[in-house]
This record gives sequence, C-alpha cells and structure tokens, in this order.
Amino acid sequence: MEDTIGEHISVIESVKKESKNISAAARCIRGAISNDKKVVWAGNGGSAADCQHLSAEIVGRFQDSTESLPSIALTTDTSALTAVANDFGYEEVFSRQVSALVEEGDVLVGISTSGESENVIRAVQKASSIGAKTAAMTGKGGGSLSDIVDIAINVESRKTTRIQEAHIMIGHILCEKIKQKKI
Repeated sequence: MEDTIGEHISVIESVKKESKNISAAARCIRGAISNDKKVVWAGNGGSAADCQHLSAEIVGRFQDSTESLPSIALTTDTSALTAVANDFGYEEVFSRQVSALVEEGDVLVGISTSGESENVIRAVQKASSIGAKTAAMTGKGGGSLSDIVDIAINVESRKTTRIQEAHIMIGHILCEKIKQKKI
C-alpha cells in the first residue's frame, strides 16, 4: 500500500511540469465559453467517466460557483453511441457526434490514457476540420493524440490507474479556473 501511495504522489508531483498547458487549456475553454461556445468531451472507459464528471462540474455547481456553463460529454448518449458503432464502427462513435454537435470556436477535450484511442483521435481530427480548438489529457508519452491537438497535457506515467488519478485532478483544476475565471 505504501508503494502505491508513493507512486501516486510522485505522479501527481510530476503534473506541475504541465502547469503551462493546463493554464492554456483553461484559457482556451473559458475563451470559447465567453464567446457563447461550448466545451465537448470524449473518452473511453474510465476516461468516459471522467468526461461525464468534468462536464457535470462545468454545467452544475463546482465549489462555490453557481454559474452554469455549456458543456457536453459525448459519452452519455447510449443510443447514439450504439447506433454509430453498429452502423459505422466503434472508431466513429465520437466523430459522428462531433459532426452533428461541434461548431467552429467550440473546444473538444479528448481524454486517453494511452493517447492512442482511435475514436478520440478521429473526433479531434473532425473537430479541427470544423474549426474547433482541441485539447487532450494523455499519459504514456502522449501517443498520437498529443501530436494532433492544439494543447496536450501529458501525465508522466505508464500506469493507467496513476494516469487516471492525475487526469481527474487536472480536470478539477481546469474546472476551478474556468468556473472561477482564475485564468
């Protein structure tokens, strides 16, 4: 147990190296929202849960902020997810939704612990082609996803559990900066 806690602390400490990218992502999202645009989230598995959690924080109450801001998690519409997966393949589940819901000036945040999730990569590519800004939270060196987004936040770990722990902390920092306009 002590090894796990020590490993967690080490990974969390390493996130300080990403402070400029975290601040840049917060400024980008807050700027979009200030221009009547929205933030949209995409990820798989635990990252899907993080998308839903962070989107809910932005729409709902985060700490002392009662301001409701526009945010959508593409992971929540099971009918759209399963229909697109069935008709076009799982790699298209987010890009099809991006085509329908994302507009120029919005921000798409992709979350992938490996940085190699094909459906998140395709969503980022589609969002970029529409004129949306893109950001990613990754791990394991950032993968292909880090190379194609406007802002990449990479957690220095190869362990999915430690990366996910850092992602939720980073997400909460983003929410704090966005909701409290601490940018």
